[in-house]
Amino acid sequence: MTDLLGISYPIIQGGMQWVGRAELASAVSNAGGLGILTALTQPDPDALRAEIARCRAMTDKPFGVNLTILPTTSPPPYEDYLEAALDSGIRVIETAGRSPREFITRIKDAGGVIVHKCTAVRHAVSAERAGVDAISIDGFEAAGHPGEDGIGGLILFAAAAGQVRIPLIASGGIGTGQGMAAALMLGAEGINMGTRFCATQEAPIHDNIKQAMVDASERDTNLIFRPFRNTGRVLKNGVSDEVIRIERRPGGAEFEDVRSLVSGARGKAALTSGKIDDGLVWASQVMGLIEDIPSCRELIDRIVRDCRKAIDRGQAAFSG
Repeated sequence: MTDLLGISYPIIQGGMQWVGRAELASAVSNAGGLGILTALTQPDPDALRAEIARCRAMTDKPFGVNLTILPTTSPPPYEDYLEAALDSGIRVIETAGRSPREFITRIKDAGGVIVHKCTAVRHAVSAERAGVDAISIDGFEAAGHPGEDGIGGLILFAAAAGQVRIPLIASGGIGTGQGMAAALMLGAEGINMGTRFCATQEAPIHDNIKQAMVDASERDTNLIFRPFRNTGRVLKNGVSDEVIRIERRPGGAEFEDVRSLVSGARGKAALTSGKIDDGLVWASQVMGLIEDIPSCRELIDRIVRDCRKAIDRGQAAFSG
């Protein structure tokens, strides 16, 4: 994984909407991991070009761009965002959502590497068959949209490692060196962290949000959109509690009943203002393992150190 991506440690920052910006991505890359800019955080492809240039001014290390491809009646100009990234010299493209099949040839012709994020082994196998270079697979502990199968990482990572032949990245519920060691033992070759990187000094979100993640336990998430088969894991707060209440009311609910509560603009405003109950805050169960708000370098150094210790401790159980 480190050879494929040109990084020191097989630790990737999740491509998070509103959070995957130059401040965070450059800090992760400077610390030896792979920072990721989120393409659709930017309002248009030219803004993405500017953000790539801003990130490059902050680091001389590799970083990537996430392109999340979602089914929608009015899709953003995905091809234009991709061209902006490739024309700016980005080598690593993380894709998510539906299959990246239509973009693979263009990325590879530009000398790029495709890391595809998915939530099920069958989707991982399909993406490998389509020609992606690595798979990032989300256990059900993950923030964002962890799929509808409800399979946690302990099973999912091992199941994927048993069928996928290209490099595998474990994602969802990982935020410690012990978690990284476990993922490696299950067959992954690296880890992806989103929520844990939100609770760092460089994350471009309000300190109140970061502290809420420190204060939360592993029980403080809500699963929303379950009736719509578009499950999302978010921080338990006033907005997500209200979404759950509406979804469970007698007679059921439609997405239109919660649309105003879950708008991206509202979530972005909450991250900026620090008013925790004003919008959705996407977060994983790893919050139960977050105890501080370090710099990205401090966090990555700690995870690598603790991972090595955990592996040594495991091996010691079989010595003598």
